[in-house]
Amino acid sequence: MKKLIGRKEEQSILKEALHSDESEMIAITGRRRVGKTFLVRSFYKTKIDLEFTGVQNAPRREQLDSFHFVLKQIANKQQDLISPKNWLEAFHQLITVLENEKKKKEKLILFFDELPWLATKKSGFLRAFGFFWNNWASKNNIVVVICGSATSWMIEKIVKDRGSLHNRITRRINLQPFTLSETKAFFKSQKIRLNHYHIILIYMMMGGIPHYLKEIKAGKSAIQNINDICFSNEGLLTDEFVNLYPALFERSDNHIAIIKALSTKLKGLTRTAIIDIAKLPNGGGMTKVLNELIYSGFVTAYYPFGKKRKDMLYRLTDEYSLFYLKFIEKNKRNIKDTWQTLSQTATFKSWSGYAFESVCLKHISAIKKALKISGIYAEPSSFLSQGNDVVSGTQIDLLIDRNDQIINLCEIKFYNTTFIITKSYADQLRNKIAIFNDVSKTKKQIFLTMITTFGVSKNKYSQDLVDNNLTMDVLFE
Repeated sequence: MKKLIGRKEEQSILKEALHSDESEMIAITGRRRVGKTFLVRSFYKTKIDLEFTGVQNAPRREQLDSFHFVLKQIANKQQDLISPKNWLEAFHQLITVLENEKKKKEKLILFFDELPWLATKKSGFLRAFGFFWNNWASKNNIVVVICGSATSWMIEKIVKDRGSLHNRITRRINLQPFTLSETKAFFKSQKIRLNHYHIILIYMMMGGIPHYLKEIKAGKSAIQNINDICFSNEGLLTDEFVNLYPALFERSDNHIAIIKALSTKLKGLTRTAIIDIAKLPNGGGMTKVLNELIYSGFVTAYYPFGKKRKDMLYRLTDEYSLFYLKFIEKNKRNIKDTWQTLSQTATFKSWSGYAFESVCLKHISAIKKALKISGIYAEPSSFLSQGNDVVSGTQIDLLIDRNDQIINLCEIKFYNTTFIITKSYADQLRNKIAIFNDVSKTKKQIFLTMITTFGVSKNKYSQDLVDNNLTMDVLFE
């Protein structure tokens, strides 16, 4: 099995559960393809006594027959097991089988993967599973790992369950995509040598999803790899979007409608604007869908600087979904050098600026470390002023509002060379700072912080204005 990259905190949780003196139920959530199954298999390896994975849209009888087959393998023909009529009977059989397995010295480990596909409506799975845990597993010092890509379902039906599983989860893991540092380590383990610029280009397109990243081939540039993976009929990500949301959510049409609406406004939309663009009804159903997208990591909700709850913005932060809707969906497949051509367009320039900004927002801790303020409480936000007849409007990519009476006003620029601050851009920056001071009425010191790919060129404008000059390299720390 391939080496497990990163995941230090998650490995620590799995280790503690294995060595504790009581039964443990570990709930692992995280979006599709993020590496949940790989994490469990890689860490526990041959220690797993039972692994069973649900099948999407499979009827209960088919799931039960598959479970029966797995049970017979564990029993090793020592017990005569008839095919169970329902899940309660299946778990009765599991208890019987595990009673024999208990004779071994090590703690038993059971792994139920894609639980939402097993616990469908009227299946009776959750009631039977609750019986199994409460009446046997919780008393026999074992580890039960339950896993599911439908994060919102896992939280609602398992973590916040008010029935037989209420407060039964002992440990939780919400597995996140790789950071840039982990992505770099992953490529290194695959003998792929790419510099930080090429890694960020790839990350801006597919994020830190391990299953996507493994498609990258050594000896090819970021643009060549993206062309092969996204714009050829054989490419993994050519049609991944079509399967992504239906695999996670029931009635996924509304989820997709919201994602498509958010892709039209890169800086984010209010709830009202989403409803208007997506043509969806306002109400509890809308709230549920938005929360599911947030829990699953596709959308981020945030307040612009100084705004109230009604001004909350929702922003599409899943890199692949945005890239698909901006480029893959609209362009013909298997045309030679499709991405090489598209990457020279104005649309690419606009997308890359936003995508790099989004990457920076996901690496705030690395930016704080570079600014040497890791130990200072700080809140990241954006700033938007519409302006009026007297004062012009302005927008700020990122603000880091610190408790030490400083605000880092961050300008984020994605360029393939050193960024040069011209006289006109310097005037824009001064105007931006002046508007922010005037509108926000802040008494804090403003530090202009540039975050660029290759840094800012030294000239009289940069020396007069820039307090912090950060390059993309800090994002890998």
